[in-house]
Amino acid sequence: MKLEASQPKRAAILYNPVARGLARHRHLLEGVVGVLGRQGISARLIPTEAPGSAGTQAREQIKDGCELIIAAGGDGTINEVANGMLNTDVPLAILPGGTANVLAREMRIPIHLERAAAQVCRMRRHRISAGSLRINGAHPRCFLCMAGAGLDAEIVSRLNLDFKARTGKLAYYVTGFAQVFRPLREFGISIDGKRYDASFALISRVRNYGGDLEIARGASLLRDDFEVVLFRGTVSLRYLHYLLGVALKQAHRIPGCTFVRGRRVECPVPSSGGIYVQVDGELAGQLPMTAEILPGALTMLVSPEYLSREQLLIAAA
Repeated sequence: MKLEASQPKRAAILYNPVARGLARHRHLLEGVVGVLGRQGISARLIPTEAPGSAGTQAREQIKDGCELIIAAGGDGTINEVANGMLNTDVPLAILPGGTANVLAREMRIPIHLERAAAQVCRMRRHRISAGSLRINGAHPRCFLCMAGAGLDAEIVSRLNLDFKARTGKLAYYVTGFAQVFRPLREFGISIDGKRYDASFALISRVRNYGGDLEIARGASLLRDDFEVVLFRGTVSLRYLHYLLGVALKQAHRIPGCTFVRGRRVECPVPSSGGIYVQVDGELAGQLPMTAEILPGALTMLVSPEYLSREQLLIAAA
């Protein structure tokens, strides 16, 4: 099936050459170029040059006349590419190639690269809002899935990256269960001006968490806010109860677990200090932080089925 004349004809595939799903499978990316070519899209493979380079490379491709940017890699790579595409009309498509592939799973994009590429011709442009995260006064960065402060970011900070490269998501679970008997610290968090306390705060634009669970079950990329999920408690064992509630889709019924919608989230420096922050499974720094919504900041290619499903879920909420 060919793209209509008004659709992009020239694409750049920005891929992370060290992503777990791509490092040993460049031939799959070459197959993607062929799949896109049969849809009338001339695509060029461009490896990211270094951590943090993908946004700049995306901007360069847009300035050079590229009509479609395709990010191939994990959620971190996709975020980097998106940071270079904010407030442009050039659409972003994604090919999953990372550890958890949260955004791809949220949007029901096939994990197999060539199958994902085969859907590009039938996808629709849609403007979505993004999250903007500023840590300790640094330059803000956008995120499409989630940011977390507290327990999950502490787990990310303790990850052995070589172990993660070998085992993927298993590394997160092993590191997480190693924290079971460690004491936790609570910190203050303000959501649209109302204050709460938590030892883990999840600021989410998606329902999916880590590729396996749904925590923020009211979140959606089509909404113009965050769903913030707050977990209280200084004893790590309490989180086994929370985990069971999440797995059974009953977390909202568990005391100590709070769901709040908001457009601006602020976490000042806690008195205990040293609270980590993660963005889509990658360590981003320590509190203080501010997260806010950037309305309609990014053009994405999404499937008609995803649009219909999300619109129905939002209407029913």
